[in-house]
Amino acid sequence: MRLLYIDIDSLRPDHLGCYEYHRDTSPNIDAVARQAVRFDNCYITDGPCLPSRTAMWSGRSGFHTGVVGHGGRAAQPRIEGPSRGFCDHFGTSSWMSALRSAGLHTATISSFGERHGAWHWYAGYNEIYNPGKGGLERADQVNAIAVDWVRRNAQRDNWFLHVNYWDPHTPYRTPPSFRNPFENDSLPAWLTEDVRLRLWNGFGPHSPQELHGYGYETFYRDYPLVPAQLDSIASVRQWIDGYDMGIRYADMYIGYLLNALADEGVLDETVVMITADHGENQGELNVWGDHQTADAITCRVPLIVRWPGLTTERVDRALHYHYDWAATVIELVGGVVPPLWDGRPFTDTFRADAEQGRPYLVTSQGAWSCQRGVRFDRYMCLRTYHDGHKQLDPVMLFNLAQDPHEQHNLAAERPDLVDQAMGMLADWYHEMMTTSTDDADPLMTVLRDGGPYHSRGELEAYLARLRATGRAAHAEQLAARHPHELAGANSSL
Repeated sequence: MRLLYIDIDSLRPDHLGCYEYHRDTSPNIDAVARQAVRFDNCYITDGPCLPSRTAMWSGRSGFHTGVVGHGGRAAQPRIEGPSRGFCDHFGTSSWMSALRSAGLHTATISSFGERHGAWHWYAGYNEIYNPGKGGLERADQVNAIAVDWVRRNAQRDNWFLHVNYWDPHTPYRTPPSFRNPFENDSLPAWLTEDVRLRLWNGFGPHSPQELHGYGYETFYRDYPLVPAQLDSIASVRQWIDGYDMGIRYADMYIGYLLNALADEGVLDETVVMITADHGENQGELNVWGDHQTADAITCRVPLIVRWPGLTTERVDRALHYHYDWAATVIELVGGVVPPLWDGRPFTDTFRADAEQGRPYLVTSQGAWSCQRGVRFDRYMCLRTYHDGHKQLDPVMLFNLAQDPHEQHNLAAERPDLVDQAMGMLADWYHEMMTTSTDDADPLMTVLRDGGPYHSRGELEAYLARLRATGRAAHAEQLAARHPHELAGANSSL
């Protein structure tokens, strides 16, 4: 049994050809998808990067691990206390530990653990290779290690190799020698000048006038694919082209990696899984090139699984958490899902080419905002506890079938659906609390620590910037929402 897990940072499904994108971003991924199950509704439980991979690799939600943010107390796994054994839960019950118990040799090629100080994430790996650039390595630099590993290990049996590509993540850095293949392609149809202008007049970190955070950070000057602001539709094109080029560049090197397996004569018997740690908002909720919300754009990820002898080309449209698939992998290789897990396997239905998912999903964001989302039927309902200084209403409801880019908040029009979603959220909360080893909701811990990590200490300077750029009304709105964050105010909540 040989398993290759390809993990592409910040990859949203609808920018892949196999998910019906109109640009040719992913010919090699698309070729895998023609022999695979394509999951249409796979969601991370907790976003973005650190919470997502912690949940996936532990099999437990951020509510249970305590990891829901990028800094402060909610960026560290909870201390297990007197009940901790010789090893902690990550050492005894992680995804990699379960695969090792099933007889697999586990290896990762990723700088993720170092980038986020996520030392718990390494638990269960036999081999760890860090490309060493903190997520700024390109696919060619990752492949130099990955292809070498394949050449040395392909003939062995029973291995799991995790390969982490970062190219779609900002700042876009595809090398100049890689010509833009999309210069004559249209933008996604919803990205019109009217939309750009409306969002330009809005606000928030990573919005068009603050494209790289809260102001005019200068690092973009080192990256010619990245504009300073989205001050024209031409700059929007430059931005989207940069993202799509990152996908196409990673896809090219995925092709090289698959060719290395073919050269060793083992590709046809190797399980290939392609997915992401989270999606990427590109204008949705006025966030560009980042992953700041609990919405469908940040939390829905591609999942393409080619399992020789089990899969043909088909689409699974059921609702799944990402770690439901991790649990399924454990059973498919003959292992046992640890009892501590929140992930639930769907092994029998996967084998039978059938669909059986969850009735609804709950998503979380605690790094750039504090939100929970409820994904049910065709809807996503968002409950915002801290807006992260963005234009986020306390409650939002979107019909994803009719409005996939979340432009029309239906909460006021459909209070019945909001009530339904909030009932699901309450049921989920009850389940999480009654199965938790800790008394605290980690999202509330983020609030007690001063709010989302990436927004802490930013408000006063941002209010001044908004006033100086003709957006004083937005400044007053934010100041009224967050009086405790202003100088002289009591910082406790």
